Amino acid sequence: MKKLLISFFIVMLLIVSCSNKNTENSKTATDTAASDTDKVLKIGVLQLVEHSALDQANKGFIDGLAEAGYIKGENIDIDYQNAQGDQANCVTIAQKFVNDRVDLILAIATPAAQAVANLAKDIPVLITAVTDPADSKLVADNSFPGGNVTGTSDLTPVEEQMELLRKLLPSAKKVAFLYSSSEANSKFQIDIAKKKADEMGLLYVDATITNPNDIQQVVQSLVGKVDVIYVPTDNMVSAGMANVIAISSPAKIPVICGEAAMLDAGGLATYGIDYYELGRLTAGQAVKILSGQSSPANMPIEYMKNPVLSINTNAAQELGVLIPAGL
Repeated sequence: MKKLLISFFIVMLLIVSCSNKNTENSKTATDTAASDTDKVLKIGVLQLVEHSALDQANKGFIDGLAEAGYIKGENIDIDYQNAQGDQANCVTIAQKFVNDRVDLILAIATPAAQAVANLAKDIPVLITAVTDPADSKLVADNSFPGGNVTGTSDLTPVEEQMELLRKLLPSAKKVAFLYSSSEANSKFQIDIAKKKADEMGLLYVDATITNPNDIQQVVQSLVGKVDVIYVPTDNMVSAGMANVIAISSPAKIPVICGEAAMLDAGGLATYGIDYYELGRLTAGQAVKILSGQSSPANMPIEYMKNPVLSINTNAAQELGVLIPAGL
């Protein structure tokens, strides 16, 4: 009987000891999780230039993070920098983020993305408002980035935009392609547009700019020579869209645009994507990276679906453009 009692007490002591150890382990795990939650993560945001589309992408990104529990001023610190359209500024800001050892960088627009990708080799980088990251040498492959860079593309349905041009302006014979010669994403879109123009039997002429001051002179040179202007999602032209319309509208030259924000300045129409939703899509990728669920190397470039038709009816009326019933 004594042996049985002694054995019973030994077993009870072992159970209590194990229970205490499990409780300590549980407390340690909880404390670690609390420590991770309390950590303030640093995010650097580099935006090429201020205009509606890129502003909306940035806003969508911040709102998307907040929806996932990453709230600015609480558990994340966002250092937002605008390069004012200057490539040298992009490089300086990118270097600042590297020196500050931020936890993640968001680069908005191709030149900003290229500056960051060239300098931030050990920091996760997300890009957005970039038409074709692989073509811009930002990733090895859009489906398998393979490095520290991934993100979202703002590739718009260029062919459908050209078809929209024909539907709205059936008598147009010659189109001017207005874009910045320094923006790789613009050239990528224009190549698609030219191929489609050839299929449609449209004549075309390049109208390239190298800086914002060129816009008025270049557009003025098109007056009396073209029937319509096509502008891709070009950051420089988008930022100076008011200057384009100031000349094209009195000359009765419609402008078909790469994205809807250009319509606010007087563009005629587009099949475009929602840049706010593009930013939110990018935020979803950021959450996976910040939470340790995934890394840029394994995350394919993502694209927006279901582009939206937008027509500026006021511009159509001023230009004398009849909107077909089908649109």
